[in-house]
Amino acid sequence: MRMSFFLSVWLFATCVAGFSLVAETTSRPATSPATTQAATPSTTQSATKPTTVATSHPTTYPTSHPITAQAATQPATIPADIRRVLFLGDSITYGGLYCAYFEAYFATRHPTQELIFINVGLSSETVSGLSEPNHAAGKFPRPDLHERLDRILNLTKPDLVFACYGMNDGIYLPLDSARFGKFKDGMNWLHKKVTYQKARIIHLTPPSYDTDRTQKDAFYNGVLDEYSKWLLDQRAEQGWEVADIHGPMNKTLADGKAKDPKFFLSGDGVHPGDVGHWLIAQQVLLYLGGNDIASTPDARNMISVHPKGAEIMILVKERQSLMKDAWLSATGHKRPGVKPGLPMDEAEKMNQDLLRRIRQLAKSAN
Repeated sequence: MRMSFFLSVWLFATCVAGFSLVAETTSRPATSPATTQAATPSTTQSATKPTTVATSHPTTYPTSHPITAQAATQPATIPADIRRVLFLGDSITYGGLYCAYFEAYFATRHPTQELIFINVGLSSETVSGLSEPNHAAGKFPRPDLHERLDRILNLTKPDLVFACYGMNDGIYLPLDSARFGKFKDGMNWLHKKVTYQKARIIHLTPPSYDTDRTQKDAFYNGVLDEYSKWLLDQRAEQGWEVADIHGPMNKTLADGKAKDPKFFLSGDGVHPGDVGHWLIAQQVLLYLGGNDIASTPDARNMISVHPKGAEIMILVKERQSLMKDAWLSATGHKRPGVKPGLPMDEAEKMNQDLLRRIRQLAKSAN
């Protein structure tokens, strides 16, 4: 009887503590809306597009992988057995800001975890293998990831891969079962290729397409809605890891335009600016458990937690710019007009110096 009394008291106290933790977790503020940006120059992806307009199907998707209740300052983590992190994608990934923000985050939160971040995003690329007949005014077809993935995996030897495709894969045409099937086939092929190499892969849904900026193709974000929904469905159907970019970006755009009709995340409707790239990085970090940045409005605030954060960001961007071109040249591709990178041995010497300086600054706060 005495033991039963104490057991009842202990169970009551545990329930109260658990309720308090859940209440604290669920009452956190949502991500602050991004501010209106000025348009930034970028390469427009040209295509001949039909006048037929399909109906968009806006859908609300989960914003991140479910995260268990935890402290509001919990940083994102990458397991200790992972060292080499690879980013695959099209011109949005080649632009590279979200990759740089991701690297700077880990440098400022985990200064002793010496991760290697590799960006091999390639402008215009698809995973579907499709291209418009007059892409780039007929100068060249869209590059196809199938042509270069084996070389990339063999040379970069990743432990973890982030793959962001979809924006180009519908080739800016209405939703079509054949084109959609090519996207699905390409994503299944990519997933199998990466996992065969014993690497972990996290798929990212494509960013949003902003018709208000492009002034055409009102149907196309609806196409990306469907591509994103299919990717998210693979969590349950195939056990894939998928971080949602599209849903949160759609919501940020809708909320921003409700307050200011001129609000945008992408100057040309396709390629995100600074705030759009931060939104991509933020959603991936949330997927990895980083609720410390759940309400952080931009990358500047993200790095401000470290006294040397601004200096670290400058060096990270310099390193990323140097190495993405070097890796693209080393792994090879068929897209004309890409800036040639330095020979890998020369680039690697510069890379090691930059890594040393980044790590030295990152550790200086300890």
